[in-house]
Amino acid sequence: MPKSDHGGAEAVIPPDQGAGPDALEGNAGDGPELKRVMGPGLLLLFIVGDILGTGVYALTGQVAAEVGGAVWVPFLCAFLVAMLTATSYLELVTKYPRAGGAAAYSHRAFGIHFLTFLVTFAVMCSGLTSASSASKAFAANLLSALDVDGDQGRVAMAIALGFMALISLVNLRGVGESVKANVALTTVELGGLLIVIGVGAWALLQGNGEFSRVTDFETPGGDTAFGAITAATALAFFAMVGFEDSVNMAEETKDPVRIFPRVMLIGLTITGVIYILVAVASVTLVAPAELGEGDTPLLKVVQAGAPDFPIDVFAWITMFAVSNSALINMLMASRLLYGMSRERALPAPLCRLLPRRRTPWVAITFTTLLAFLLIGYADLTALGGTTSLLLLCVFAVVNVAVLVLRRDRVAHRHFRAPTALPVIGAILCVYLASPLSQRSGEDYEIAGWLMLIGIALWACVWGCTRLLAARAKSVG
Repeated sequence: MPKSDHGGAEAVIPPDQGAGPDALEGNAGDGPELKRVMGPGLLLLFIVGDILGTGVYALTGQVAAEVGGAVWVPFLCAFLVAMLTATSYLELVTKYPRAGGAAAYSHRAFGIHFLTFLVTFAVMCSGLTSASSASKAFAANLLSALDVDGDQGRVAMAIALGFMALISLVNLRGVGESVKANVALTTVELGGLLIVIGVGAWALLQGNGEFSRVTDFETPGGDTAFGAITAATALAFFAMVGFEDSVNMAEETKDPVRIFPRVMLIGLTITGVIYILVAVASVTLVAPAELGEGDTPLLKVVQAGAPDFPIDVFAWITMFAVSNSALINMLMASRLLYGMSRERALPAPLCRLLPRRRTPWVAITFTTLLAFLLIGYADLTALGGTTSLLLLCVFAVVNVAVLVLRRDRVAHRHFRAPTALPVIGAILCVYLASPLSQRSGEDYEIAGWLMLIGIALWACVWGCTRLLAARAKSVG
């Protein structure tokens, strides 16, 4: 079982390695801090809302197309991999309770600016692409709910951009307002999935549906059962990501060292159980082949199990779900840049705060502008698999970083994961990110282009830093 660890004297961290555990006391010498407003309840809703996201509303059908009726198996496997990696995050966030997440941990563990920058960029890309695609989904569902006819392209674009602008204003207003909005959106989002589970249970009690499908393995592509499960797990893993976003909120959480372990593990368990129940209900009521057609698999489930249910309600529920994804991912992206700026791995202006609101306005503005570009120009149809691929690579780095940082002793008690868990987690993450998992080649192509952009940005930051340092030296 996980246990607490009380180290000896705190290790001395050079200035360029970032702040140490004195973040618990506010680190007053480093300037203004983010406002601590999140208690256990708000943190739990943040984690549950972020993991649920929009993925399960669309992914269930795609996973069913890979494995047939045993669609719950890949979700279970994805849950186990996520839980292993979560223990590494818990050790690190309770050891170093600061904003920054995976990028801050890799920076502290390896001290390689290039690696830190790429990890930061990969995590930021995952948040921005998810938020941007959520904005487009919000616009599409709004037009569908309002039954707007004609050319919807420009109208949908305007709605998506306006929605993202609104998200940025909520973010600028303050994390307190943001997490309150998250509470409302998560409640609706969770309600939609509970409706699916309830409809499935009611149909079974009435003698409808075919529960026997849940043990049927089908491999349409001719793969072995193991290969099909592996490919489906790599896809289903996208629905489990989100728990890592919460560590970027550590600086805005009350007593993070104490509450993070319990809350994150409870949140992961809740979402894992919900996913499995949704998967079982789905294949019980709708044949896997039919479930895999189209982009609204859960709508088909509700229609099959409760024909009299007001279907239009689901369009609005989906809008609330994608709104929550956009809000949480934009919160994560801005806090990530803020945290890494404070660690001196990114330009200093990114950690500037609004005087009264104490929100990172430069980081929020920068990430919002990038999201605008993605909404306007990026083809996001295949980015679900790419996001999963990038985050699996990041998780592998985190699982290794937690082992490297075992030599860094801190003066306060913190969560400690059994050594075997990060080792197994790292191996599984590498495997699911590799071609052995039978991923689509398009995932690697998109991820490769994103990383090339990241490398180009790193070269610009590195060159500008060297130039400024040279000028300062010549003046001095």
